[in-house]
Amino acid sequence: MLPIVHHPLYDASSVSDKHRFPMRKYSLLPLKLMEAGLAYPNSFHLPELASAEELSAAHSVQYVAAVLSGNLDRAAQKKLGFEWSIDVSNRARASAAGSLLAGKLALKHGAAANTAGGSHHAGYDYGAGFCVFNDVAVAVLNMLNAKLVERVLIVDLDVHHGDGSARIFANDQRVFTFSMHCEDNWPREKPPSDLDVGLAKGLEDEAYLAALKWSLCEALERSSPQIVFYNAGVDPHIEDRLGLLNLSDAGLQARDKWVANTCRDLGVPVVGVLGGGYSQSAEDVARRHVFMFEALNDIL
Repeated sequence: MLPIVHHPLYDASSVSDKHRFPMRKYSLLPLKLMEAGLAYPNSFHLPELASAEELSAAHSVQYVAAVLSGNLDRAAQKKLGFEWSIDVSNRARASAAGSLLAGKLALKHGAAANTAGGSHHAGYDYGAGFCVFNDVAVAVLNMLNAKLVERVLIVDLDVHHGDGSARIFANDQRVFTFSMHCEDNWPREKPPSDLDVGLAKGLEDEAYLAALKWSLCEALERSSPQIVFYNAGVDPHIEDRLGLLNLSDAGLQARDKWVANTCRDLGVPVVGVLGGGYSQSAEDVARRHVFMFEALNDIL
């Protein structure tokens, strides 16, 4: 069975009412996973909160200290999109630790997933777009520092460009960043990843999957990774309020299966993180996130 990392702090109760609606998926997802037979009440792996030292592998010491102590200024909170609270801080720490734990579990089992994560807009010394810490960057750099791996590929299929990850790893030859996203979408400034595929608005399943197949193969060939971190945002869906792409449920399922099966065929462990999803129905968003967990479970 796929190792799945989950922490109760992922729950939407850790954010303000203003932002709670799009965050409801985090409390719904464990239930959907259990309904699908992918998890049981006591089967989830519980991460600790990431330490300041672990977070500082990817972020400046000053920024980490400001988030942990509540000393983020107004401008920083506005850029982040959240007002600071201890719950927001702890939730971000749990998410970063969850992606790190999932990375270690994937090395052991071949695949693992976090029921949060994918906070790819957070940069070295700032948070942005509701992303406090870049959990994948924290996980990757801690694993590299511990000599658990030497080469990493980040496959970012969230509908928004992975700008924070691109900036953090811009000069790190050990990490290959691949972002396939809607070009005419936020963020407007898109620093170069190692491989960027900007898609036109309204793209549907067939064209999307064709673009994914050649670009994923190129990313894998160029990076020769020892592990893949996969941001499986479901915001490319046609019903997503922020996505601007037109994928169906079947398209998302085919996408997740292609990523999982391609990594399996190359013998590369893969770590799934959640990414975005902003359809009107939080139930539907949580249900679509299950696709990634099913695809990873099927390769074990």
